[in-house]
Amino acid sequence: MQANTGPAQGCESAFGADEYAGRVVRARESLARAGIDAMVVTGPENIFYLTGQQTPGYYTFQALVLPVEDDPVFVIRQLEYFNFIANTFIADAQVYGNGNNPVDVLVRVIQQKGFAGKRVAIDKRGWFLPITVYEALCAKLGTIADAAGVVEQLRAVKSPAEIEKLAIAAGYVDAGMRAGLAAVKVGSTENTLVAAMMSAAIAAGSEYVGMEPLVSAGPRTGVPHGTWRRRALEQDAPAFLEMAACHDRYHAALMRSAWIGKVRPEALEMEKVCQDALQAALDAIKPGAPCEAPHLACQAVIDHAGYTDNFKKRTGYSVGISFAPDWGEGAILSMFTGVTTPLQPGMTFHIPPALRIYGEFTVGVSETVVVTDTGYRVLGTIERPLLRVA
Repeated sequence: MQANTGPAQGCESAFGADEYAGRVVRARESLARAGIDAMVVTGPENIFYLTGQQTPGYYTFQALVLPVEDDPVFVIRQLEYFNFIANTFIADAQVYGNGNNPVDVLVRVIQQKGFAGKRVAIDKRGWFLPITVYEALCAKLGTIADAAGVVEQLRAVKSPAEIEKLAIAAGYVDAGMRAGLAAVKVGSTENTLVAAMMSAAIAAGSEYVGMEPLVSAGPRTGVPHGTWRRRALEQDAPAFLEMAACHDRYHAALMRSAWIGKVRPEALEMEKVCQDALQAALDAIKPGAPCEAPHLACQAVIDHAGYTDNFKKRTGYSVGISFAPDWGEGAILSMFTGVTTPLQPGMTFHIPPALRIYGEFTVGVSETVVVTDTGYRVLGTIERPLLRVA
C-alpha cells in the first residue's frame, strides 16, 4: 500500500502554470530594465501574483527569490510547505523549521545562486517586511536595492482571467449586501446585519476577506471606518453597510446606505449628491485619462453642492489581490488629485463617494468597476438609491 505523499503540485492553484510564467517573464523584464539581478519578494499579494502561493500563515516569514536569469526559489516555513505545493508550480523550496532563522536560509539561497555582491533588490514597501529582517539582510549582503513597484505596476492592469475572478467576487458581494439590507429594521443590531452579510457572501462562495465589513447604525455611522459593536437599529435613524468578498484572493467591494423611518432632510440631499458624484466619477473614466480625472469630477459635484468639508478622502482605489489588513490595492493606484497615471483597459477600482456629518450620520454609495476600451463596466447589480425602510 503506497503512502500518501501530499497534494499534487499546483492542484489548488488559482491559475494554470502558463499564467504565472507570463507574469514572471514580465517581472523579469522590469527588473532587467532597472538593472537588478535578483529580487526578493516578501509581500503576500506580490507573492500570490507571481506564484499562486496563498496562506493565512503569511505572518511568518516567506520570500520568493526571483533572479532575472535563473529559476526562482521559495523560502518557506515547514508548516506551509504543502500549501506551497498545492498552490504553486515552483520546483525549488527551501524550507525552514521553527528553530531556524529564515533570514539565514534566504541569505544562503542568494549566496548559492551567486548573487552575493550583485544588485539584489527587495519590495521595501510591503506590509510584512519587518525592519529587523531588512537590517539583517543589509548586514549580511550589503546594500539592498528598492524594488517597490516592480510587481505592483504589473498588478495594476488585470488580465481577462483576473477580471473574471473579480466579477465572481462581485456576485458574492451582491449576495451579502442584499442580505444585509434585508436585515435593516428596528430590532436588528449591527451584528445582525454583519451576520447576514457575511453568511450570505460565504454561502455564495466567498473566501476569507482582506478586511472586515464596515457596518454601523445611528450616530455611529458618522465615524469613518466604524465597525459593528452591537448597537441596535432605531426608528428614524441610519444604517451604513460596506463590505468586500473574495474569489481566489481577488476582491470586489460595495457600499450602500439605509434609513429606517423619517429621513433627515440634509441626509436626503447629501445622499443625492453622493449619487451624482458617483455618476460623475464613472463618466470621467476613459482610457488615457489620468487617475485623478474621476476624483476631480466627483469633487466638483460635491464642492458645487457645498459639502467640501464633508468629503475629505480619495474618490477611488485599485482593487484586486488582497490579504489582510486591506481589501483594496490603494497603494498601487488611487483616484485622487495629482495621480496622473493614465487609466488603461483592465484596471479595476472601487469608487465609494460618501458624505458625513461627523458623529451624526454618513450616507454613501459605491461600485466596483473595470476600465474598458470605451469607458467602464460596473460589476455589481444592487440598486444604488438610499434604502428607506418604513
